[in-house]
Amino acid sequence: MDKKYEDLKKEVWAYLEKFQTVYLATCDGNQPRVRPVSLILFDGKFWVATGTQNAKVKQIHENNNIEFCMLLESGENSGYIRGRGKAVIVQDSETKKSLAHTMPFFKEYWKDADDPSYTLLAITIREIEYLKPGVLELETFPLSS
Repeated sequence: MDKKYEDLKKEVWAYLEKFQTVYLATCDGNQPRVRPVSLILFDGKFWVATGTQNAKVKQIHENNNIEFCMLLESGENSGYIRGRGKAVIVQDSETKKSLAHTMPFFKEYWKDADDPSYTLLAITIREIEYLKPGVLELETFPLSS
């Protein structure tokens, strides 16, 4: 990744916190489905915790392409970060436990990390589209991981 994209990546990552609400799109056949979720940044990776019976889990089983959008505001200006990539359903019990312990909202939804109604999604972002608040020029750049 060249210097320009490294600088843009740092700028985008500065907006990301341990937890943030994003709008996640999955594919339901040829119909996109969008809903708000908590995007978790943990150990340098992105995750989403969800209910096993939620439609997004079935959709990801069938087609794991995803996209998310996070709205940005700065004064009267707005922009966004869009991430395109893949979601993978995590089977590893230790990873699920590690993430469960970091989520302050976990116990509101699930008994423990072995709860069969708890599904963890690993989100791999392949490309970022970034519209900085107050700027009209859209930046798009690939991510190597």
